[in-house]
Amino acid sequence: MINQKIQIVNSVRRFKLIVCDIMLREACHCIARSRNIIDPVFMGKGLHNLGSCKMCRLLQEELEKVEKDKYEAILLGYGLCNNGILGLHASIPLVVPRAHDCITLLLGSKKEYREYFDRNPGTYYLSPGWIERDVSDYNGEVSVTQQLGMKSYEDYVAEYGEENARYIMETMGGGLQHYTKLAYIDTGIAEFADYERQAQERAAQNGWVYEKLKGNCGLLQRLVDGDWNSREFAVINPDQAVKPANNEEIIK
Repeated sequence: MINQKIQIVNSVRRFKLIVCDIMLREACHCIARSRNIIDPVFMGKGLHNLGSCKMCRLLQEELEKVEKDKYEAILLGYGLCNNGILGLHASIPLVVPRAHDCITLLLGSKKEYREYFDRNPGTYYLSPGWIERDVSDYNGEVSVTQQLGMKSYEDYVAEYGEENARYIMETMGGGLQHYTKLAYIDTGIAEFADYERQAQERAAQNGWVYEKLKGNCGLLQRLVDGDWNSREFAVINPDQAVKPANNEEIIK
């Protein structure tokens, strides 16, 4: 009996997870189901709005805080995200999903995302996390739109109203004019009827087709479980850094 208990304890691995907080619910769901010990850090959604250089800098700072003797590897809950993870490196293995962005993580595979994307160009994606985390957590940083002298969509709504805000954003090229559809991703971990209603209302306000997509936490689950097949994950060793593959591998 003692030997059996020791074997079970030894099978548990310990990972640090750094993930975007739009997937907080999904990540916590997967962590709760995993046998491994996962210590998560949730980075604010607003990180994406700062531009790739600042996003990389802030993520790298977080990677450098990780105690290398405490963890077997660092798990990155991000895709390529407009090159926001390029050049990242760590003192222990860094495991990255082969994904363009978080939509792949919410749908469960790059194949699923690619097929849907090809069939439905011009789609705007929402999920419970995108809706409830629709604020910036980096107020001390200057966003890309601020660097260009533009206000945020929310600022224009407050100042001129929603209809005028949409017109301003579209006129300045930062709007939503190229979208024709809104896809709400439901990963099935809980009921969020109010969020789904908000997604439907947003689609109607913009004159978009609405569709509810069935999400899948499988890719996130495999990430925290340590089930890293080479088709879905890139393992970046300490002497390497994240680079784009410019092919179906996405990341190398």
